Amino acid sequence: MTTNLTRTAAVLTLVGVPTGLALTGGLGETVLVGALAVSLAGLVLAARRWPLTVLVLCFCTVASWRVAGLIGAGWLWPATAALVALVLSGRLRTAIIASALMLFWGLNWDTFVHPHSADWVLAQLGGETLWVAAALAGASAYRSTLRWRAETVHRIAQDEQRRELEAGRRRAEERVEIARDLHDVVSHTLAVVGVHLNVALDAFDEEPEEAKASLKLAQEVRGRAMTDLKTLVGVLREDDLPAMESLERLISRVRDAGLHVSFNAVGDPVELPAPVATAVYRVVQESLTNTVRHAGATRVGVTLRYAPGSVLVDVHDDGTTTGPVTDGHGISGMRERVAALGGALTAGPVKNGFTVRATIPIAEPR
Repeated sequence: MTTNLTRTAAVLTLVGVPTGLALTGGLGETVLVGALAVSLAGLVLAARRWPLTVLVLCFCTVASWRVAGLIGAGWLWPATAALVALVLSGRLRTAIIASALMLFWGLNWDTFVHPHSADWVLAQLGGETLWVAAALAGASAYRSTLRWRAETVHRIAQDEQRRELEAGRRRAEERVEIARDLHDVVSHTLAVVGVHLNVALDAFDEEPEEAKASLKLAQEVRGRAMTDLKTLVGVLREDDLPAMESLERLISRVRDAGLHVSFNAVGDPVELPAPVATAVYRVVQESLTNTVRHAGATRVGVTLRYAPGSVLVDVHDDGTTTGPVTDGHGISGMRERVAALGGALTAGPVKNGFTVRATIPIAEPR
């Protein structure tokens, strides 16, 4: 559970327990009911870190209050938030077993220890069973949605990497062909120039005009060859970079996975050197992947700020990590890539979520 979701569950517990007891006719002393609601809400605040412990404590609290006669109804539904937290942590089976045991305990208590009519037991426990089943189903569906979103973004990242590898392979093949052309141009030029130089050398004394013409032809061949060589070498030196269209396509595909992503470019856009453009793309790609897989966020903003001599990449989401930030989240790799270009990257939780921020110099190294 994220921090916002945990707080919402605590508030719902604080309000829902007195309301539910009033609706089920099990409302006891107002002060006692308020104390129960506050106790359960306080436990829910710790559910993100210790979901199973919180669930056990909630069950024990509700059961003890029922056994002591402090409240007259409700075995399981006051602990709904704890059950949801357990499901979101990936323990659906545990939540189902715990719910079944608690309902069985309540059935025996209300039937044999503190007997009620069959209609009363059926109404109370039947209603609780339906309520808990709906809560568990909803929590399971929400968790499945988060997992589907994470898998989708992971596939997107893999597809992008495969496309880049394939593009790199094609570029390598093209450069091999260009290198062969370069070899052919050099070989042909040297051969032709050599022939004309030999002719000029043989005719230098007896036919100076013919020697002069041969030297002129050799010079022309050399000039044409130099033009071809410059063109081929220029192609070999070209650096492909992830264009802005590629970045926007990545963001669009993440949106299709169900995550609300906003993208803004601030300042006057400039053409980024290939290493810088690649670093920008990788930072955004890795940050979005981590957001979906680890943060449980619903919204994320990507901002590029162009400043004189540098570009700032800012990726901020409204979720939180479920543990300490480690190199396993890909942050170390992003930091090393940015540092290699003379930039700096910071990443960590902030007041309203999690932020990755990288500042990269635009000027290419000399």
